[in-house]
Order: sequence, then C-alpha cells, then structure tokens
Amino acid sequence: MSHMAPTPIQWMKSGEAADYLGITTRTLYKFIDEGKLPGYRVGRVIRLKASDVEAFVETLRIEPGTLEHLHPDV
Repeated sequence: MSHMAPTPIQWMKSGEAADYLGITTRTLYKFIDEGKLPGYRVGRVIRLKASDVEAFVETLRIEPGTLEHLHPDV
C-alpha cells in the first residue's frame, strides 16, 4: 500500500483574498469576524484557504426569482 502525500494548502494573504472578491480588507475581516468566511491566524498574520474563498463565493449565488423587488412591473 502506498501513502500519498496530502495536497498542500493553497494560502491567500488577506489583501489577495480581498482583491479576488472585489472588496476591501476591512470588509473581508468583517466577514471573517461574523463567521461567514474562515480565516486562520498564522503567526501574526491572517491567511485564508483558497478553497474556503471559492466556497464562500458559491454561498453568494443569487437564486433565480429572488430579485423581483429590483425590477417591479409597472
């Protein structure tokens, strides 16, 4: 039986994650503090897993039929 090495974690710096999401780092930290996006303290810095950032993006998906209030029929 061969043992495969685990896939290395792809870490993102806070600024990288914020840029990727198109938000400020302040908003990113708010999302982390509110538990919407997992963050990790590595020494004195905060890092995010790229896979967590991708999963977070999917939670933001708008369901069809939920924006009728933005385009009411006249």
